[in-house]
Amino acid sequence: MKFDHILIRFGEISTKGRNRKKFIDRLKRNIREVLNEYPNLRYESNRDRLFIHLNNENHEGIVEKLKPVFGIQSFSLAIKTKSELPEIKEMALQAIKTLYKPNDTFKVTTKRAYKQFPLDTNELNYQIGSHILIHTTDLHVDVKNPMINVRVEIRSEATYITCFDYKGAGGLPVGSGGKAMLLLSGGIDSPVAGYLSLKRGVELEVIHFFSPPYTSERAKQKVIDLTTELTSFGGKINLHIVPFTKIQEKIQEQVPENYTMTSTRRMMLKIADRIREKQQGLALITGESLGQVASQTLESMLAINSVTNTPVLRPLITMDKTEIIDIAKQIHTHDISIRPFEDCCTIFTPANPKTKPKVDKVTRFESFVDFDELVDEAVMNVETILVTKEQKDEFTSLF
Repeated sequence: MKFDHILIRFGEISTKGRNRKKFIDRLKRNIREVLNEYPNLRYESNRDRLFIHLNNENHEGIVEKLKPVFGIQSFSLAIKTKSELPEIKEMALQAIKTLYKPNDTFKVTTKRAYKQFPLDTNELNYQIGSHILIHTTDLHVDVKNPMINVRVEIRSEATYITCFDYKGAGGLPVGSGGKAMLLLSGGIDSPVAGYLSLKRGVELEVIHFFSPPYTSERAKQKVIDLTTELTSFGGKINLHIVPFTKIQEKIQEQVPENYTMTSTRRMMLKIADRIREKQQGLALITGESLGQVASQTLESMLAINSVTNTPVLRPLITMDKTEIIDIAKQIHTHDISIRPFEDCCTIFTPANPKTKPKVDKVTRFESFVDFDELVDEAVMNVETILVTKEQKDEFTSLF
């Protein structure tokens, strides 16, 4: 028996009201992009399901590509048949025969979306289950904890039969929540913040601050590799490399040492906001976690945020380091992040950074230099790279 469809369940999208179609259309578009190497696939959807007609394509590769797509709660290989009892019983039997082993247990779960079907769900479960038991050996019923759950979805146009569910990535389709700019340092935290933002439907563009000769090409490559990993969850991503050397040198000259970290973050936010405006983004995203380091106190965040009215999203704000590391390992960014190539923040970290900086003080320190001119120059000389999943081999790590 060969499965001819994949049935996709929406999860959170199903709770949406009048704008549900917008989310479904976005999910369908994202799935098409992920599966673009399979030209024979055909797609159809309704309010609570999306169906992919395989048209003889190999389902194994497709299954792996669907697992990280946000917006999918679960999905299953399915057999499509007529909504007539004899065909349903026979196809359910053929489906379970491809999966079960001696002494396995099963149950039948029927969803009767087509209410005009002559039998109710209990009668259907009995009819289909009896047919399976009669025509198999060493297979037993267990309605509480079965090894195989034969799901039967009866609709007016067709019936879909599945026996095994794959867990989806959950969340919302990338792009359904607007665009935001992720400040990506190269450490462990910011890629995780990007991943969690993608999961909530945010389309990402990435900004990295590069300070040669203090930071190396290997540090830049590390950020490219991290961005490439994030494309597994959200498709192609624009990576903006900001030349930051002049600004950091000027901060070291002008600003008292314990305020240099605060001033550095403020300049980063100013530049990121200018790029956001140019790229028509709606928010900025950082990898800050409250109290994790000296620059991540509430007082520091207040002083840093005062340079912009744009929303600054901090998906990791309440997480501790071990939680963040666990997610980094799960999404395969951890081993890239711990490569020993430092970013501009760690290179210039002061010995005793101010943990409770005052907005009026840092503003006064910065007032003796025309930082706006330096910000303009940095924005004008940004290097933008379009990073895609296909470039994974092209951008081979230098490590």
